[in-house]
Amino acid sequence: MEQLTVDELAVRVGLPGSTIRMYQTKGVLHPPRRQGRVAHYDASHLERLALVQRLQARGFSLPAIAELVKAREEGASVAAVLGVGDAEGPDDWVRVRVRDIRRLVPLGDVRPSIITKASQLGLIRWRRGWPHARRWALEAGSRLATLLVPSDDVLDSFADLRRSTDAIAANFVELFERHLWPKLAENADQEDQLDRMRALLVELTYTAETAVVGTLRESIRDAAEEFARRHRLVPGDDFRPAWLDEPVPIAERLVEAPEDDEVPDEPAIRRFLDRDDQDEPR
Repeated sequence: MEQLTVDELAVRVGLPGSTIRMYQTKGVLHPPRRQGRVAHYDASHLERLALVQRLQARGFSLPAIAELVKAREEGASVAAVLGVGDAEGPDDWVRVRVRDIRRLVPLGDVRPSIITKASQLGLIRWRRGWPHARRWALEAGSRLATLLVPSDDVLDSFADLRRSTDAIAANFVELFERHLWPKLAENADQEDQLDRMRALLVELTYTAETAVVGTLRESIRDAAEEFARRHRLVPGDDFRPAWLDEPVPIAERLVEAPEDDEVPDEPAIRRFLDRDDQDEPR
């Protein structure tokens, strides 16, 4: 059986060693076999990384891939879990039929201007006379239609969201250009430079995705809490709703309402940083 070090594996799959270790931390790559302090990777790791790269190319996030890997290890096939090969990933373009549009537009509000606006925003692209949309956009649109949110409001919100995500993307690209690009630009080997740039951009993309999703969840928690307080939905001493014993994870503050400590002053923070981790309460 072929045995590879992490550096040899990194060269074979075209990824930095740090990305491979990150994949192990995220649960998408199984640990190597160890002999003393040396870690050995084999063909199963090459196969797994090839799967991860295919799924990433189809728009699946690392958490989704980790779920797939877990299900696969429990005996389910890739096709059974995600339909890889036949089904489309969230970033794939799929043809939209008239009946799909009627399901996506609530209250029978199907107007040419709605389709035109969605096309101008890039949500719909036309190919051979048929409109196509990203799979994630169809899923999100279907959920909003079920809630009877007017189509114009949905499209306006998407336009605002796209401006925000464009700004976030620009920030991360600037981060890449400022800190990582100078080191790559010094490399005289153009082919190796392009490979390393691609690997670093992939890693930066998923770092950005993790940060944005986590920040968004925090923002949603705060917004939901403010909404609940404004509409007097937060449980009080004389009111205990039926859902209190079945909390929704994303709304944990509504249920637990924890009291955060005050932010310590800088000397206290310095004392914390100087503390041995063994002093941490268990």
